[in-house]
Amino acid sequence: MATPYNQIAGQSVERLAALSDGIFAVAMTLLVLDLHTPLSEAIHGDAALWHALAAMAPQMVAYLMSFLTLGIFWTGQQAQLNCFERSDRHLSWLHLAFLFAVTLMPFSTHLLAEFITLRAALIVYWANILLLGAVLFASWRYALRAKLLKQEVSHEIECAVERRIVVAQALYAAGAALCLVNTYISIAVIVLVQLNFAIAPRVRYLQGI
Repeated sequence: MATPYNQIAGQSVERLAALSDGIFAVAMTLLVLDLHTPLSEAIHGDAALWHALAAMAPQMVAYLMSFLTLGIFWTGQQAQLNCFERSDRHLSWLHLAFLFAVTLMPFSTHLLAEFITLRAALIVYWANILLLGAVLFASWRYALRAKLLKQEVSHEIECAVERRIVVAQALYAAGAALCLVNTYISIAVIVLVQLNFAIAPRVRYLQGI
């Protein structure tokens, strides 16, 4: 009897991890390309240079936010991949959808940097983060249903992975909602959320695990 193609497609977790590392590396590199040194023709002394650098603050803030965002989600995806015994076609496409959201990050970052005072730009940026989290959550839920996890992955670990995604997304949403008050306050809160998950303090309710 012939073997259906879908039963043999996308089974390599290693290939999926390699592709993910490459796309994350490219996306992180593209972020810095939006940072340009001030035009030398417009600089006529230290004061002018400091003023030009200060004007770049929105670009620097957006770059910091996005680099942290990608670092956090790379770590989150890596945690999932390390728990997978194997992959299948559906799980592979879920992670390709996740990588699609990763490739959007340079665009949403540039948009936010250019229009940092506008709520619409911040909402687009937050939507990018929401898409990353939603697809990563969906991939984990699918892996659980399809029994693709390693046998040594405990129920506590399963819950910890889900809880971390949900807590992070709730905090991001709360930060984004503050744009109704002021976009700078919203950005500050989002950065604090990112620093929390990057530093991972040894406080259970802050870590969400």
